[in-house]
Amino acid sequence: MGVVEVLDPVVPTRAGGWKVDASRGERNRRVSSEWFNRPDDERYLSLDDLWANVKGRSERSRSRVVQTADIRVEATRDSAERLHLVLPKAQEPVAPTHWAFGQLASIVGAPASYLRQLPAPLAGINLQYGLTNHRAEQVKTFETEDGRTELRAVTGPDYGRIHDFELVEAVQRIAGNGTGDTRWKVPGVLDWSTGVYNPDVEISRDTTTLYASDRDVFLFLVDDRNPIEAGKLPDGSPDLYFRGFYCWNSEVGAKTLGMASFYLRAVCQNRNLWGVEDFQEIKIRHSKYAASRFAHEAAPALTRFADSSPQGFVNGIKAARQQIVARSDEDRADFLRKRGFSKAESGKIIEKVLMEEGRPPESIFDFVQGITRLARDKTQQDARLDMEGRAKKLLDRVG
Repeated sequence: MGVVEVLDPVVPTRAGGWKVDASRGERNRRVSSEWFNRPDDERYLSLDDLWANVKGRSERSRSRVVQTADIRVEATRDSAERLHLVLPKAQEPVAPTHWAFGQLASIVGAPASYLRQLPAPLAGINLQYGLTNHRAEQVKTFETEDGRTELRAVTGPDYGRIHDFELVEAVQRIAGNGTGDTRWKVPGVLDWSTGVYNPDVEISRDTTTLYASDRDVFLFLVDDRNPIEAGKLPDGSPDLYFRGFYCWNSEVGAKTLGMASFYLRAVCQNRNLWGVEDFQEIKIRHSKYAASRFAHEAAPALTRFADSSPQGFVNGIKAARQQIVARSDEDRADFLRKRGFSKAESGKIIEKVLMEEGRPPESIFDFVQGITRLARDKTQQDARLDMEGRAKKLLDRVG
């Protein structure tokens, strides 16, 4: 299949897993959102299965640039979404998917929700008029053969398509099959009753984090058999982290290509990420040179993270723990107020640390943990993200 797999030795797991403190750091809901919204037919148990699906789909597809005035709209049923398009030099009509119909309506300046409510002949007349009078004159189509010819995407002529299988292949180069044949694998599960994170959980449709639909792919993997110690917890036990990353793409223009790398302390049953630190993200729009940027920026960045030493992260955490910035209540309040926190917020941050650590905050790390814990209490996403961003900014300035 043309994929070079770099297999790392698998490290035996401590029986039962590792004790972690999931109350620290940030909580990331992105993977949980994907997990919650994916039906069974969008869940895959291995990277090989996922790759075979999206690669086969790509091999049955073709892309071309056509003149909008040369597209003919045919209404064959009562539903507006049952319209068919006759493309130039095509042997048979193509059926637009729900997503492609919306793209087509957007390109010609017609509200898709309105067109879907119209009888098919009337919707077809509106679309035909829009295509005939479309100022940009050209669009790029993406057609796939799957028993019938589907029109999966309609974009501008300069759309830079990165195929879903290309992202999966980039992940396979470092993660093999994603099932434990390398250090990167589908994550385990945190037992909330004991605080123990167990990396060895059977991969099923309920636990997998490898997803693909007709319009996108999303993958989340962790190196959870190789814990990283960065300091101690209040009881003297090690504060353990694992490396993780997730990435996503849509070859039909539903979203950007992107990937995020981070350190985390645990993944729970519903795939929330707990204790996240050092979150880094790359996004690439599907512009004209997107494929080149993916090859020269995103894919190498993923490999660098997979091969990199965690020592820089560990040193940063240690430095944050050692950098004392407040020794009195006045120092603590002053430190937080100078960084934009209100009197009420400052009091809550100090209280959070006091409850968890058994002492008031003193170091940069203490304040970061208090801020992120308070962020979890925020019900509005913008407020929560703003507070988490301020915590990350504070940690980034250590040293």
